[in-house]
This record gives sequence, structure tokens and C-alpha cells, in this order.
Amino acid sequence: MKSTLTEYLRPAWAEDVPALMALRTEAEEWLSSKGTDQWSDPETGAKAITKWRASIDEGRAWVVVDDDSGKVLGTVSRGPVDRDFWTDEDRPESAFHLYKLIVARQAAGRHLGARLVDWASNLAAMEGRDWVRIDTWRTNKGLHSYYERLGFKHVRTECPSHRRSGWLAQRPASTLSQPDFPLTVGHPSKERSATIPTQPSG
Repeated sequence: MKSTLTEYLRPAWAEDVPALMALRTEAEEWLSSKGTDQWSDPETGAKAITKWRASIDEGRAWVVVDDDSGKVLGTVSRGPVDRDFWTDEDRPESAFHLYKLIVARQAAGRHLGARLVDWASNLAAMEGRDWVRIDTWRTNKGLHSYYERLGFKHVRTECPSHRRSGWLAQRPASTLSQPDFPLTVGHPSKERSATIPTQPSG
């Protein structure tokens, strides 16, 4: 069944950076209210924006946009492989490395996070990859539980001294948690819509 909600997924553009910054700031405040120290270091915000700009330039960042308001409701990026965490023995080429998954609080209840992970799973499967992989903040137990509910299995925890993430998990590319509500990809009325992966046929 196709979702009847009004959001759609498209590549992120340079002019989306202020909206991405707003998403990040909102997420920082929400995390603080939940008692986690994730993103509590002010420097991480500046680093995140720098990485976002690079991801946009390289075509590795996407945003979820509300069709009615035009507001950015969420974002996700594709890694490069993070060599602080994943080794050659992990066969990093076998996975889609998912980064910077953030959803606006106003979009709670739309399962956007789960649907973004499903989109990544579909893309991984289309590319012949076996896994969707994540690394998350080591102390954010609530986030670990969230991903486990989506079907991720903890692989191991890495603790390099210069990093605060390192809880590593993966989910088979064949796993979907919201199969009846895939994200609409691209928008036919937008001249700037790009050809980006949707769901595999069949």
C-alpha cells in the first residue's frame, strides 16, 4: 500500500543547510531533555555542518520534505566507511553505511526514521549489498534500543579515545520495518528533482 502522507524524499541541496542546522539544534535540545550527553560538545555541531556540506556536494545526503509546507522534516546521509570502526574483516563494501538520521519532532508519529532506514535497506539490496550499518553514540541506550526494535543487531562497541560514537550495529538489507508505507522518492512537479533510487521492483 502506498503511503497517503504528504512527505517525499529528495537529494539535499546547498540551500537546505539552514534547515539541516535547525534539525540538528532541535535534536540537541531534545537529547539534552532526555538526559543523554549525545552531541553535548558544542564542537560537534560545527563539525556536523561541515560534513553535511561535503555530503551534499558529493550527492550523499537526502532530505524528507513536507509537500504541503515545503518544510524539511528529516534527513539521512550515506557514509563513507568509517575506518575508526569498520575493518577489512567486516567487508565494508557489503554494506550501506547510514549516517545523520534526524527527524523533526513535529513529524513524530509518521515513522519517518523507520521509513528512511527502509529506503536505505532497499537501496542496499538494489546494489547487491548485504547490510545497512550504523554507528551511534556509545552512551545513548535509548537510541540503541530504537535501532534494535527496527531489527538491528549489535556487532560490537569500539572506544577510540577521540570518538564518542562507536556502538556498531547492522541489519540485513532484506529487512523492512514499514513495508506498507515506503517513502515517495522525488517529486514530479519539482524541476530540480533528480533521479535517485526508489524501491526495487518485485
